[in-house]
Amino acid sequence: MDIKLASELPRMRSMIPAHGSARPKLVTPGEIISHDTSFMRGHGTYMEDEIQVASVAGFVTRVNRLITVTPLRQVYQGAVGDTIIGRITQVQNKRWKVDVNARLDAELRLTNIQLPGGEQRRSSVEDEREMRALLREGDLVCVEVQKISDDGLIRLAARSTKFGKLSQGTLLAISPSLVVQDKQRMHDLPCGARVIFGANGYVYITPTVPQEQVSTYTVNFEEVPIEVRKTVGRLRNCIKLLAHHSIMISPTSVMSAYDQSIDQEYEIKDLLRPEVMQDVAVATVQKMNE
Repeated sequence: MDIKLASELPRMRSMIPAHGSARPKLVTPGEIISHDTSFMRGHGTYMEDEIQVASVAGFVTRVNRLITVTPLRQVYQGAVGDTIIGRITQVQNKRWKVDVNARLDAELRLTNIQLPGGEQRRSSVEDEREMRALLREGDLVCVEVQKISDDGLIRLAARSTKFGKLSQGTLLAISPSLVVQDKQRMHDLPCGARVIFGANGYVYITPTVPQEQVSTYTVNFEEVPIEVRKTVGRLRNCIKLLAHHSIMISPTSVMSAYDQSIDQEYEIKDLLRPEVMQDVAVATVQKMNE
């Protein structure tokens, strides 16, 4: 078997995207990025013989004269204003510890949540005693990044009705770099499900509910119709196959994969078969490029 590393290939082509290009270039470690020495070296790159080279596998991005490579697989770093999904890991004094797919567990303080009923008041001693009744270990929450400390600790907030505890749905973890950056993270898809594309790589799929019932601190035990559960399951497998083939995750790509899986008459369980995953992924890319 003849194997060649990217660093051993002839360096004849610059991989830097044209200024303003909508399609970032994918590079592997050792692959050339640019011959232009006027560009500044960013994360994921290094200089060799006055040539900028990729040190990780990922997408090349350019901001003015700065070139960086965003890895395909990375730990969530956090950015103020991000809408993310997390899982409660600990209940502490006046705060919850939350797993947000980052290097450290994030922190959600009692003073940074909207109390049940939308009450705008200071938290009391009674509220502190009832913290576990609001959120306990294992609960899923939709929150917003409020601040990032110098030591990398992410501080969270849930001060509006669109944030809070999640129930009756399924969670899927993918690489944060595959989630399309969008201000709107919560989408009611035409197929009858709501999807929250967390900036941290956690995607939550749930049946569509009225806006006033989106966020609550009580668990809904009503039975979900079988057709809705099938829709949620199909969406989950479609997102999984897109992520498996490193296709960017967005409402458009997810609905394209969903429609392709129905048009090709695949069963929900068949979407986990490697050959079916590849067929749907290829059909989705072709559909989106039309």
